[in-house]
Amino acid sequence: MKYVKYLTNRKATPQHQPIPESQQVPNSAGGYSFAVDDWTRLDRFLILGSESGSYYATERQLTIQNTDAVLRCLQNDGLRTVRRIVEISDAGRAPRNDPAILALALASALGDAETRHAASEALPQVCRIGTHLFHYAEYVNSLRGWGRGLRRTIANWYVNASAEDIAYQAVKYQQRDGWSHRDLLRLAHPVAPSNEHNLVFHWIVRGWPGVGEEPHPVKAGQIIWAYERAKTAPKREIIRLIRDYRLPREALPTEWLTDPDVWETMLPHMGLTAMLRNLGNMSKIGLLADRNRGVVNFVTKAIADGEQLRRARVHPIAVLAALLTYKQGHGMRGSGEWQPVTKVIDALDAAFYAAFGNIVPCGKRIVLALDVSGSMDDSRIAGIPGLTARIGSAAMALITAATEHDYAVVAFSHQMVRCNISPRQRLDDVADALRRIPMGGTDCALPMRWALDNKVQADAFVIYTDSETWYGDIHPVQALQRYRETMNIPARLVVVGMVSNGFSIASPDDAGMLDVVGFDTAAPQLISGFVRGE
Repeated sequence: MKYVKYLTNRKATPQHQPIPESQQVPNSAGGYSFAVDDWTRLDRFLILGSESGSYYATERQLTIQNTDAVLRCLQNDGLRTVRRIVEISDAGRAPRNDPAILALALASALGDAETRHAASEALPQVCRIGTHLFHYAEYVNSLRGWGRGLRRTIANWYVNASAEDIAYQAVKYQQRDGWSHRDLLRLAHPVAPSNEHNLVFHWIVRGWPGVGEEPHPVKAGQIIWAYERAKTAPKREIIRLIRDYRLPREALPTEWLTDPDVWETMLPHMGLTAMLRNLGNMSKIGLLADRNRGVVNFVTKAIADGEQLRRARVHPIAVLAALLTYKQGHGMRGSGEWQPVTKVIDALDAAFYAAFGNIVPCGKRIVLALDVSGSMDDSRIAGIPGLTARIGSAAMALITAATEHDYAVVAFSHQMVRCNISPRQRLDDVADALRRIPMGGTDCALPMRWALDNKVQADAFVIYTDSETWYGDIHPVQALQRYRETMNIPARLVVVGMVSNGFSIASPDDAGMLDVVGFDTAAPQLISGFVRGE
């Protein structure tokens, strides 16, 4: 009878062994998890990317694994893959657009004829600005040659936009990744659909013949004229050119980028993304300071406007990154320092919640469980310095906590960890608190075991993790089943994947479990709906 000790219990299997007759696979940490399908992997990559890799996989390994999944999706259903790329990119659901651009380039280069055509048609929806187009050109150039189809795709990007838009793109986004608009026009040879387009194309390729005192009579040529004038203009004229022709920061000579009056003139037509990125610069030169109440009020009102945030596709990650950087008073690179303005920090905190939109509460009892293990502290969200999966998970959990009334927040690694965080705290304070929590191994079964041991009644467990679980003596799905049976509650499990790997602790055979991609702007609403029973 001693032989029985070597048999694996189907209701309590150590995490370093697979559950018998399950679909579990080895994860990167030495434990066993469930493999997500390629479509889930596609979503994770499009939203989370793979910059900086993870604790267990290098950036190169993780990118290769994800692009292999994209290629399998393209082979399985190329049109569905392109539609998904467009859907996530166009809705602004991802912190960065680069993964979508890469996936579209793969479709353009390696898809079948129908898929390549769909990818060509989708280019303006995914590559909305010049920088995106340069990224796309570099990706495609590394995958295939410049054939007729690719030249036509690039040409259509230029001829289907208005001449004014192309002029603005050429002034603001001049070159990136070794590519410029001049390079692309020379390769694509677009046929100008109007005289205005011909004017802009001629300037891009051959330059401006001369800059007179009067603005160009054609509207598409006026921002080009203003850009050329700004190269040698004195301050008074610089300010007038910015005001009258909405010259962006990229169109100005470097010497004017430390002048408070120049920045103040740019503010009324500055995009929200540019404003968030330059909060530190504006504080460093003394423009954004407590004494300048008008400027502070203008900036705080703009960045906390939920409708403007959504129209500008400002992702919550961009807001959170701006908050963490601005609050510390210095950038991640360089030696510049500034004095943070408290009102701006408060506005950024409010903007983070507003960027997710209105969320309908589920009205259920929820346990929000944060994986604070070592692997979660070594994975950066969208490659943003200082923004780890550990901090990101807490920020996401606070979205649900701010919406719901009946919830508990717990943290775990190889043991339960005290976690006193609340949506009444500012996000930067929460991030500081999370950094101080001790790290350890990963046991994703602990939230359910804790709830059972303490008789906590929960309708759903929402676990934020990288699913690299390995430490415990029972798998998370088994712990949930034990909780359901003992508490007589059909509790649901939502696994919020915070890294674009291929693993999940949710069983694909259990309709009461759901995989959600971390930092998808649709995630909080999806979680709420699933917990309600939708």
